[in-house]
Formats: sequence, C-alpha cells, structure tokens
Amino acid sequence: MQDLKKQNYTSPRLLADIGGTNARFALETGPHCFEAVAVLACNEYATIQQALTAYLHSDAVQRVCRQPVLHAAIAIANPVNGDQISMTNHHWAFSIQTLRDALHLQTLLVVNDFTALAMALPYLENHQRVQIGGGQALPERVIGLIGPGTGLGVSGIVPAGKQWVPLSSEGGHVSFSPVDAAEVELLTVIWREFPHVSAERLISGMGLEIIYRALGELRGDTTDVDLSAADISRRAIDGSCARCRQTITHFCGMLGTAAGNLAMTLGATGGVYIGGGIVPRLGDLFLQSAFRQRFEAKGRFAHYLADIPTFLITAEYPAFLGVSAILSEKLSLAECAAN
Repeated sequence: MQDLKKQNYTSPRLLADIGGTNARFALETGPHCFEAVAVLACNEYATIQQALTAYLHSDAVQRVCRQPVLHAAIAIANPVNGDQISMTNHHWAFSIQTLRDALHLQTLLVVNDFTALAMALPYLENHQRVQIGGGQALPERVIGLIGPGTGLGVSGIVPAGKQWVPLSSEGGHVSFSPVDAAEVELLTVIWREFPHVSAERLISGMGLEIIYRALGELRGDTTDVDLSAADISRRAIDGSCARCRQTITHFCGMLGTAAGNLAMTLGATGGVYIGGGIVPRLGDLFLQSAFRQRFEAKGRFAHYLADIPTFLITAEYPAFLGVSAILSEKLSLAECAAN
C-alpha cells in the first residue's frame, strides 16, 4: 500500500476535521507527525474561513511554522460534490476555490469526513482500536466504517492493487428498520414527528434525545423531556437514570444492526470499524451491550457475520491519518505529472 515515508515535506501541511459541533486542526510536519493540534467550537465562528484563519494565526501554529502553509486538506461532515459546500448539520457554506485563494494555498482538498476516516483505517495501530467480539479480519479485503456523532457517518475502503479506494457514502440516511416489537413501538411514536426516520435520526446524538423522549411518551413520563445527549449518556453511565440506561441499550442495539447491514452490503470481511464521538465515551456500557449480538443476528448469515471482526476506534484524532493519506496521494500524482 501507499508508502508515506517517501513524501517530501518542504512546508507544514494544514489538516482539518470539521464536524457539526467542533473543528479540529493540525499541522503535519512529516509523515503522521501532527503538531499544534487544536479543537475549535464551530459556533464561535461565522464562517469556516474565520475558523481557519484563527487557527493559522494562533501562537501554537506560529511556533511550528517556519515556511508558509501551501497545501491543505479538509475532512468535513457533509457530502462533497463540486466546488460549493453547504453543511447539513451546521450553518457554514463556502466555495472551495474561493477559500483556497483567500488562504493563499496551492492545494486545498475537501473530502467527506468519513471518507477520510475510512482512509485512516489501514494506518491504525493495535493500541488505537479495541476489538468487540470475535472474528478475524481477512487481509486485503473490503473494510466497513460506521460512526455516530452529530450525525451517522458511513463509509468503507476497497483494496485496489497497492492502494485503498475510499467510498463516498451517505449510508447514514438509509431508512431505519426495526428488528423487534420494542423498536416497532418506538418507531410508531417517532413517526408522529418524522414521517421518514433514517438510521441517522436514531443512531446519533440527536437520536439519543429522540429515543429518550419516545420512551418517556410510551411510559407516560414527561419529566426532563429536553435532556441533552451528553446528559443522557452521563446519567446512563453513572446509573442514576433507568430511562437513560434503556436509551443507551436501544442505541447500541440499533448500531449493531446497522453495522451488520453494512458488513453484509459491502462484504466487509476485512472488518467493520466503529468511529464517531459517542461510542468511545460509553465505556463498559457499550462493551457489555447487545451491539455484537445484534451485529451477528442475520438469520442464515449469522455464521458469516460471526467471522467478521468489529473494532472500536480509540485513536484521539484518527481522521488526520486519513486526510493526510488523501493529500499525500494527490501531491504524489501532481509531482509525477510535473515530471
């Protein structure tokens, strides 16, 4: 696969991972050498250009930069089709070319965040992931990726010779499918508010809040109807709220079913990885949940899925690895064309 060590870093490269809530930035000064890492709240900046400019002018960046930043790559939680980007889960909208010119960059790549995260998977080390359940990954086979955060990201990578090809997917927006009577009951309540319920609608931060409210309606419990996803997770973890714990139970089971569907769809015998910001915070609640049981619960194909491993990504900034690989490939191709 791609050898990043042959890359020549004449100046730092700007990397960004833009979500609906936070924007993460780093300077890459050598292969997988990330410095001046910073996390900025998206709501504190009117535009992505303002956030990027604030980062580039920060003291941490100024200490690292000895040469102007010429090349940059942004992973963003949004479809990327053409020059114009308008975020689904945030108000930022911009032109890639205009942003590149404003920042005086030679190269600016913008890719879907889960495309970038998928490209990070081959570079994860063992201590940056935790296996959930059994199974053994087959070498050089398709790998799947799914991850709940502000939304639900879905992607994967396909081996192609000496490279990996990432999938640009909006699989989080497929229709949600209940698997038992309890989920049918929840869905019946949720349909009153949302005529189309996607997987993302429930398997995400907003999904935790929606499941929690639906459980309250089914129980006739109207207390704490506006509880946030963070508070639901916290109360579930500390055991102070049975309804919050049940919310997490449903959430993990739904994620298991969606991950199993992805494995079946892609034939992901190289494994399925869980990313996003929610699951790593659940700790033992996730490890002891029905996630893996639901992943394998596919009737006649249960044995097929039992052989596919599932991994929880625990690396702090995994998307940087992927967006770095995409930018490196782009610059290598440009260098070859120039020669």
